[in-house]
Order: sequence, then C-alpha cells, then structure tokens
Amino acid sequence: MTKKEEPPASQVPRAVRVASLLSEGEDLSGDDQGDEDEDDYAYEHVPNGDWHTSSLSSSLPSSLLTPELPPHPMDGLPVGPTPTPLVIKAGWLDKNPPQGSYIYQKRWVRLDASHLRYFDSNKDAYSKRFIPVACISRVAAIGDQKFEVITNNRTFAFRAESDAERKEWMQALQQAVAEQRARARVSSAYPLGVQGSEPHDHAGSLELRGFKNKLYVAVVGDKVQLYKNLEEYRLGIGITFIDMSVGNVKEAADRRSFDLTTPYRIFSFSAESELEKEQWLEAMQGAIAEALSTSEVAERIWAMAPNRFCADCGASQPDWASINLCVVICKRCAGEHRGLGAGVSKVRSLKMDRKVWTETLIELFLQLGNAAGNHFWAANVPPSEALQPNSSPSARRCHLEAKYREGKYRRYHPLFGNQEELDKALCAAVTTSDLAETQALLGCGAGVNCFSGDPKAPTPLALAEQAGQTLQMEFLRNNRTTEAPRLDSVRPLEKHYSVILPTVSHSSFVYKTASAGKLLQDRRAREEFSRRWCVLSDGVLSYYENERAVTPNGEIRASEIVCLAVPTPDTHGFEHTFEVYTEGERLYLFGLESAELAREWVKCIAKAFVPPLAEDLLARDFERLGRLPYKAGLSLQQAQEGWFALTGSELYAVFPEGPCEEPLQLRKLQELSVQGDSENQVLVLVERRRTLYIQGERRLDFMGWLGAIQKAAASSGDTLSEQQLGDSDIPVIVYRCVDYITQCGLTSEGIYRKCGQTSKTLRLLESLRLDARSVRLKEGEQHVDDVSSALKRFLRDLPDGLFTRVQRLAWLEASEIEDEEEKVSRYRELLARLPPVNRATVKALISHLYCVQCFSDTNQMNTHNLAIVFGPTLFQTDGQDYKAGRVVEDLISHYVVVFSVDEEELRKQREEVTAIVKMRVAGTASGTQHAGDFICTVYLEEKKAEAEQHVKIPASMTAEELTLEILDRRNVGIREKDYWTCFEVNEREEAERPLHFAEKVLPILHGLGTDSYLVVKKHQSMEAMLLYLASHVGETKHGMMKFREDRSLLGLGLPTGGFHDRYFILNSSCLRLYKEVRSHRPEKEWPVRSLKVYLGVKKKLRPPTCWGFTVIHETEKHEKQQWYLCCETQMELREWLATFLFVQHDGLVWPSEPSRVSRAAPEVRLGSISLIPLRGSENEMRRSVAAFSADPLSLLRNV
Repeated sequence: MTKKEEPPASQVPRAVRVASLLSEGEDLSGDDQGDEDEDDYAYEHVPNGDWHTSSLSSSLPSSLLTPELPPHPMDGLPVGPTPTPLVIKAGWLDKNPPQGSYIYQKRWVRLDASHLRYFDSNKDAYSKRFIPVACISRVAAIGDQKFEVITNNRTFAFRAESDAERKEWMQALQQAVAEQRARARVSSAYPLGVQGSEPHDHAGSLELRGFKNKLYVAVVGDKVQLYKNLEEYRLGIGITFIDMSVGNVKEAADRRSFDLTTPYRIFSFSAESELEKEQWLEAMQGAIAEALSTSEVAERIWAMAPNRFCADCGASQPDWASINLCVVICKRCAGEHRGLGAGVSKVRSLKMDRKVWTETLIELFLQLGNAAGNHFWAANVPPSEALQPNSSPSARRCHLEAKYREGKYRRYHPLFGNQEELDKALCAAVTTSDLAETQALLGCGAGVNCFSGDPKAPTPLALAEQAGQTLQMEFLRNNRTTEAPRLDSVRPLEKHYSVILPTVSHSSFVYKTASAGKLLQDRRAREEFSRRWCVLSDGVLSYYENERAVTPNGEIRASEIVCLAVPTPDTHGFEHTFEVYTEGERLYLFGLESAELAREWVKCIAKAFVPPLAEDLLARDFERLGRLPYKAGLSLQQAQEGWFALTGSELYAVFPEGPCEEPLQLRKLQELSVQGDSENQVLVLVERRRTLYIQGERRLDFMGWLGAIQKAAASSGDTLSEQQLGDSDIPVIVYRCVDYITQCGLTSEGIYRKCGQTSKTLRLLESLRLDARSVRLKEGEQHVDDVSSALKRFLRDLPDGLFTRVQRLAWLEASEIEDEEEKVSRYRELLARLPPVNRATVKALISHLYCVQCFSDTNQMNTHNLAIVFGPTLFQTDGQDYKAGRVVEDLISHYVVVFSVDEEELRKQREEVTAIVKMRVAGTASGTQHAGDFICTVYLEEKKAEAEQHVKIPASMTAEELTLEILDRRNVGIREKDYWTCFEVNEREEAERPLHFAEKVLPILHGLGTDSYLVVKKHQSMEAMLLYLASHVGETKHGMMKFREDRSLLGLGLPTGGFHDRYFILNSSCLRLYKEVRSHRPEKEWPVRSLKVYLGVKKKLRPPTCWGFTVIHETEKHEKQQWYLCCETQMELREWLATFLFVQHDGLVWPSEPSRVSRAAPEVRLGSISLIPLRGSENEMRRSVAAFSADPLSLLRNV
C-alpha cells in the first residue's frame, strides 16, 4: 500500500491551524479530545494579542531551530524568585492530534528542565499545553521522523523534519527525564507520574472569557496555572502557566469578574460568587507579592536543617517567620499566627519584608530557629495533637493557640512560678550568649522589662547592651511587647472576651461592596454596591444572595471586628454608609437608603462587639468606635487594649482598669504626631497634663483612626469655636499671628494699616485655616504686613463676627454713652455675655493692640489709627459707621479696667514687650534675625528626637518656669531633693551651664549659636553645693587653679601653650587673678556679675584634670574673653561653682519656696488612670517611672 503523502504545512487548511491560548480560541469542551478540536475554527478570528503572528506559509530552515534560539517574549522581563529554567532545546515540530489524522499542525516546542511546552508560534508568550518532565515515563520512536512522549495517562506524538533532528529531540528529552528522576531521588520528591510541584495556595474552577467550558485554575507560589479540568490538574498536564512577576490583578465591572493583566494578554475570569472572587483576588495578589520577593534571606536561614521545615506542621521550605518566637513557619501556619495577635507572634515574610531582616536578626535565627524553638515550645506535644502539612485551618488554630498562647506543650523552667527568681535569672542570662536560656525564661513568664536593680542599666535590654550581647538585645527588642503564655488562654488585651456579650439579632436587605485591604480613598459609585440579605445573629454577621438563600456568601464574626466607622452622608453612592474593620485587615462597606435603618444597623453591630465595660460609648453619636492598643499610666511594660469613640472633636476612652471615661479635646491638643517606622507606628496625643500613646498594631484600622483624629483635630469650619484652640480658648490662628507681629512688627511703621501682598496673604491664611498648629511663622519667610493682613481677613470673614450678630448692635449703642464709667460698665457687661471663645479672643486681640499703640512714636499707629483699621474689620461694616471704630478705641484706652487686668499681669506684659524691642534693636545692630514666634526646642535629659519639646518662650519666662513647663508636659513628678534644672549646652566648647532659676530664658535663646541648645535634667551636684554653702562662712573663695586663656585672645601676656598655676580670689564684686600667692597686685580683674561659668573644658586642650570649667566674660563693647580653669578635686570644683552662684545672685542659689523643691507630682488623669509620657526609649520611660520612687541621692553620691 502506497503511503499517503502528507501535505506541507503551507497547505494545511487555515480552519484547522488553531490559534494559541492568546487567541482565546481553544475549545476545551471534551475531556478526552486532545489538544485541538474540529471546533477550533470557531475562534479563528479572535485577536492574538497585540502583535502579529508570524506566517507559517513557508518552512523554516533548520538553522533557526538549533542551536541559536529566537528570543522568548518574556525573556526581557523582571525575573521573580523562581528562576526561569534554561531552555534545553527549542524548535519547530509537527504535532499529530490524538485522532491519528494525517493533518499535522506546526508547533513551536520548548523543552527546559521542568516542562515540555508547545506553542502556536515562537512569538507566543503562553503555551497551548505544558507537560511536566516529571510526568514523562518514556520517549519512543514510532516511524520516520516521528516520536512519542508517553506519560502515565496520555501519549503525545511529534514529527521532526529529519531523523537526525528526531534523535536530538529524543536524547534531550531522555536526558531531562533522567536528571529529573535523579533530583527527585535526592530530594525525596513525589513518585513519578504524580504532580511534584508545591501545594497550591488556591484552586478551583473559573470561567475564562473565550472558552466554552470552565477551566481549573491553581495559584501555586508565584504562578497561576490553567488546566482543562480537575482530572488533568491531578495528572499535572496543563494548558499554560502565568508568571505573576509580570501580572497585575484588578476587579472588573461585573461583581463576579476580575482581570489578570500581563504585557501580552488580559485574562478575564468570572467566579461563582462575589465571595469566591474576593478569595481569588487575595490569592493572586499574594502570588504577585511572592513573585516580586527575593529568596536571599530564606536561603541563608534554610542553611540550618531544622529551618527548612515549618516549626509547627513540618511543611518544607517555609518562607515565613515569627520574629519574636524565632521560629520559621509555612504560609498556612503564618495566617493562623497572625490571628494570635502581635502580642503573641509577630509574623514577617522571609522573602518580602526585606527591611526587617538585618544581619543581627538573621544570625539570631541561625542561633535559635526551629531547633531551639521546638525544644522549648513543643517539648511535650502528644502525637495525636501534632500538626501535619495538610492539617485543616481549624486544627492549626487550636494547636497554635495551645502551643504559644497557653504554653501547653512548653518545657517548664525550674524557676517557673517564682516571678522574682525568674526576673533575676533573666537579668543574669542576657549578659551571656545563652539565647536558649533567655527564650525559656521569657516563655515561662520572666518580665522582659523587669527592673534589674542597677540604676545605670535598669532593664534586661540595658544589661545586654552593657555586656555587648547584640543577639540578646535583638531578641529582647523583638519580645518587648510579647505576652507571657497563660494557661487560662485569656489574653490580657482580650479580657472583655471573657464576658458574654448580649445576644443581638437584626436582619434586612443591605447594599455591600467587595471587601478591601486598604482604606477607601475614592468614592464608591452606587453601581459598585450589591444588594444582600444580611443577618446579625449569635455574634455573626452573615450576608446572603437573597432572603431565600441557605448558604451565606460570607460572614463576619463580631469577635473579629476591631472598628466600626460611620462616614459623613453622601460620601459614597449611597447616602448613608458604615464601615466594618476586622482583625484580618479587611474593610467592609455597607450602604442604605434610610438614615434610620443605617443607625439601627450601626447600633446593633456596635452592641454585638463592644463589651459591657465600654457600653457607655454606645450612647454617643460616634463617628468611629473600636478597640486599640495603647500605653498610658504607670504600666509601661506592655500595651493594653482600650475602647475609643470619636465624637466630633472629642475622643472618649475607656480602659480596662476602670469604666470612667474622660474625653480628649482634640482641637486643644498641644501635640499630635506619628512616631516610629512604617512597621511600628505610634500616634502621640498630648493635651495639657495628659499624654496618650496609641499603637498601630493593625495597619488598616490604625490608618483609619489616624486620618479621622487628624481631621477632628483640625479646624472644621469658619466660626471661632470650630478653630483649633489654645489653652485659653483662643484660636491658634490668632495666637500665631499676634505672637509673630508682637515679636517682629511692633516697631514696623504702619503696621495693620499697610496691606500685604494678596497672593501671599491668601496662601498663608489657607495654611493657617487648614492646620494652624503646624504652621511656624519665621522672619524672612513671612512679611509682617502679610501676617497682619491674614489676621484682619480672618476676623472680617468670621460668619458670626467677633462680637456676634446678636450683640453687635448693643456694642455700637454702648459707644454713644457719654458717661465714661457707665460706658465701661456696659462694655464689661456685654463682654461677659459673649461666648467663651469670642470673649477670650477679644481680650487677646485688644491686649495685643494695647502693646502696639505703646510704640506709636515708631510705628505711627496710635489708638485712634488702630481703631480706624479694626473697627470695620471686627464689626464687619463698610467703614461709614464711626461707632465701630469708637468701640475699638474705647476698649484699647480702657483695656486695664474692661478686662480686669491686674498689676502683675500688666507688668509682665510690659516687660515682655520691652525685652522684645531691645533684642530686636540689638539684633538689627548685629545683623541677626530671629524666629518670629520664639518657639524654642528644649530637650529632656538628653538631646535626641524622642526627648524634644517645642515651647513658646515669652520674655518674662524664667529658667524655673521653663523647667516646670517641660516637666509638666512630660508629666514627670518632682520629689524632695530632685534638683531639676535647665542647662545651656555648648557642643563646640564641650561645656554646659546650669541656668539660675530666676534667669530670663529669652535673652539666652537669642544668644544661642547653632551648636548650642537647652536641656532640662537633674543637677547632680546641687545638693553637695547647698551643703557647702550652708556650712561655709563668708562670701569669698580663694585658691590655686590651673589656668589657660583662649588661644584666639591676647592681653594677659601669658604663655598660650598649656595650663599654668595661678592664684584666684573670688568675692562679691570681682574675680581676681594673681601670678602666685605672694603677689600683691592682680594681673587681671573681672566684675563677677558679667561672668558666665560653664562646666567642662574642651578635650583637645588636654586639661590636666577632669574637674574643669570654662569662664566667658563679655565686655561693654560686646567683646568676649574666654579662659579655662581646672581644679584638683571634684569637691573643689563644686565649691567654686557654688560660690560663683552665691555671689552672682545675692545668696539665692536655689529657690526656698516649697513649690519648687518638693513640688508634688501633678494629678494627671485620663479617665481613672494616671498618665505619664511614653516618648523615648524603654530606658527613658523606666527612668520616668522611677522618679516616683527612686532616691536621687543614690545617684548624687556617685558624682
């Protein structure tokens, strides 16, 4: 029989030359029909991506097949963590369909170490079929140029152009199969013929646009694999796979659809339900993150054999870790670890969280890791309770709860139950390299922040740092907020769960959008909401397709709800909406047509998840309600969980220690800031005498709280009462402008009469209205006329006016009263009727104008001129009514009487203004400029960002007042013999000067250089100095000291090469220098009150002793002389310093008033809890707490 001649490829009918996957044209309706079907022609007109498919009308020369390969479309794209396998062989082959037809199709075939794939074209990105090399059982020749690739269940026939080429293909395939089998034997892989890839992260059936039947889709690692059906998925023979390093996934218009976008094709999938779609989106987004990750850290940690398997279930190649427990875990266990909360397990990815994995942390995992972790945590796990890689989520959850939260399987330390001994043992262990001992002690209840008994190193962390144990320090830092296991399985942060919440039931149709993993920044259109039947019952909120459905589309457990928010009406497509945040970092948006129905749902959900402890919060018309970790009071060791409700500009808080709640006035905050890095953010709220730190344990709801609190703390309208307010109920915007003009514009000619530039005025006013608290007005950046115009425009634009519409006419009528006493009395009466904010603002403004007119000789703005400007502004008239100006003129003229200003207040005001003007004159002479509002940065105890405070410095403020201000802000109590003092530190000179308690701060501030700053700390030598003065008779001091003048100064005729012995006499009037004791005439004499004495001498001068001080003398011509003195002993140094202070300040070295020396700690409360600040390091916080009980003398004695 004559062999039928096979037609060349160019003559193959187009109808049977099927498109690749990119054409979306393959009919996969039959399970056993092979790769191509007779129905393929139905899709031949579907576009094949965005590029041209090459023609197959002519045969390709064999030189193009090997060895030089055409570039693959994906070759130039970023490579993910799974390296692209090297191509072993590629070229054109004819493929025979399973029906045995003589009609062959040309296919571009690629073989690599993992897969045999064939494509329609060498330019196609996605294959028509892939066959794992692990599934190939053998390769056999079946005739001229033909060969078969045989798997356990399928046979694939190919034809080469020549026998030689067929031989090359068969040898390449056989070698790839042999190498794969060798690898499988080494790694104990799955048996041949069974899928050997890693378990899928998510799998199921999906509709793909362009295909008749559903495909079976699996998300595996960083790839999405497509199969005809479940059977072929089990066999491992698929259609194609998509590398997610070039993929992006997003929701489509249809509620059940989503798109997977790559540079070559958009895959449009449809799921069975909206819930299923959300699950697919989450899985594919995880695959993208996996693809963009790096395995460098994982490879290093896997170097230790126990770390290659999950510490909990034993799954291979775990790529997640708990950085506080120091165990490596798989992805499935990591999800359950997150559910334990950050107080039990802090989960991080080995591949994605690159910034977390420092060299120290990697070394810590190599030292501890799964070997030490399971030796302690899993010492007593019964075989029946052990986890397996295929264990269910509920089994994992129960096991991990018992293992880590309860410590059920841990190896008990011999000191377990004895807290004092555990703490002592921990303090000893951290100074050694025994990390396993530290892990065991912490796991059995030792306090990570326990007091060590050493004031210099009060915590285990400080001890480890002192001992140079960096790994111990890393382990302690990661466990700073970790909770000790509790056998009763009740977390300290979840005490409310032990209380049975009241049963709440409610049901109705509600509109719902798909859940989101980030805040909703954009408006959600009405079309994005789906109508769902929602049922709240037995602590579970379930939503169904309709009221007749039996199976819910999804559910939210009340115990998982962490926040409930109510956006303003019309924020989204539905006028009334509410948001539900869960522990799993998901946000659910619901909408309703009726305000009443929305309120009812919000009320019911709130009742379902808020414990009885905080039920009083439910009575308020809150905008946001939920639980957050916080630190406050004296409990600094670990965060606690409190309940918060945001209502308008008030933040209500309820803490576990007591049901009493007290709101924070957010518009009156002295500080609102976010500290820490992106992983550990802390919201700092500082009100007068109160400080509260809210931690961002869950990023999603924390960012929601942060935005809401920042918005509530900002100005919410144009009226005075809606502005950010200061301590005296004066709007901050008025404070800022008045302070700046007081500092920089009192002597400016035509102040308030001249107008600033309109554009600059409007920009300044806009920024002040947005957030006046954060605006810092600086001379040279803002002109006084721009600031004065902004203030006038703000007052003129007030909707109700400063004097209110209701009382405006009464004020104008009062100006016509002829009897001055009667008129002033009427003004006082009307002033008392104004709202508190208006009344305080009027007084502040008139007080300022009173100061302005005091310099009318210079600024040309007397009382009458100011009245002409401010009358129409404050009464919002057109300037034709003279009575408005008369009211302002009367208020300025009778300022002292109308506003009941006492003599002391008036004196301070005059002193402040006089000092400002004098310093401006001096500054002009020296060519220097100063900040307009004199906001000074002062540090507490040491210079670093966590310890800084920004303080407004009036001219009358003394060093004592500044010290008390800083201590009040930080809520540090002062006990008897706590000598807190403000120091001026000069870093360039390496010296510091304790300011006298009565010394004015503002002149010092203007004299500070760029390398100087102010710091408030304890004066460690003050007690010894006071004891010396109490026992010393007379006002003089004399003795020998080492002396050296500044090299840059001449005049003493002394050698400048080093220190020389000189004799000094200090009396009440001067300091005299003698060459020797027997000298009768001093070589130099300085008036004692013009001297500034700084502790310390620059090291580069090589002082002969460490007990030195630097003396600076400023002449009448503002010329400075500087020299250095050194004493033989510390006691001698203290005596000289004490005498200097005594003679310079007429014997008043320290205030005798009990309010200064033994000032009681202020009663600072939020609700029923005393608060102290939590800024700074753990050591600083502990020192702040220790101030309540530690004896400062124990520190002084060592100085």
